[in-house]
Amino acid sequence: MSRIFLVDDHTIVRDGLRALLANEPNITIVGEASNGQELLDRLPTAPADVVLLDANMPVLDGLATTQRLRAEYPQVRVLILSMLAHERYIGQLFDAGASGYVLKSAEKDEILLGIQMVISGRQFLCSDLGLNMLRKVLTKDDEPDETTKASRLSRRESEVLQLLAEGLTTNEIAEKLFTSKRTIETHRQNILEKTQTKNTAALIRMAVTQGLLD
Repeated sequence: MSRIFLVDDHTIVRDGLRALLANEPNITIVGEASNGQELLDRLPTAPADVVLLDANMPVLDGLATTQRLRAEYPQVRVLILSMLAHERYIGQLFDAGASGYVLKSAEKDEILLGIQMVISGRQFLCSDLGLNMLRKVLTKDDEPDETTKASRLSRRESEVLQLLAEGLTTNEIAEKLFTSKRTIETHRQNILEKTQTKNTAALIRMAVTQGLLD
């Protein structure tokens, strides 16, 4: 019997996962938490084989939680379940000790396969991510220049870039654009990925150089 601990800051996601796994004969849900710190507080009394872990959470996010789990509970496997599809961030999570990464849009069978793979000691990457990475490798020789990369930004991403350059915080941008902090963080990650910049400072430098800011 595989013991699974669910960690996501949205109750509806945890409820959905619990319902999804409820009838699996070889799986039992031993606990739930809304962030990484809650997980670490509860693991001593609710031991698990696999932690199904969201990447983007308050208090202690997926990356920090994975690092703590590798240091404090090395026997526990980490399967990331996230909406984020950025190669750099995925690589950081694997480097931190995650055994697998599955998009929240994945089908039930793929989530179950991911659980089985990490329990067996192997690594797992969901098919959509794997195919997307393969396409990027195959088209690497046709890599566009910086101006072309920046032109890939959507209208909303360009708005977020402008506000970042003006020094607004994520919360301030979310309030200004009438959306959630999570959405702005996702836009920011998309902008970094599309422009292939490592952080906000490098992004702003590139945007100034390319004349992308008002």
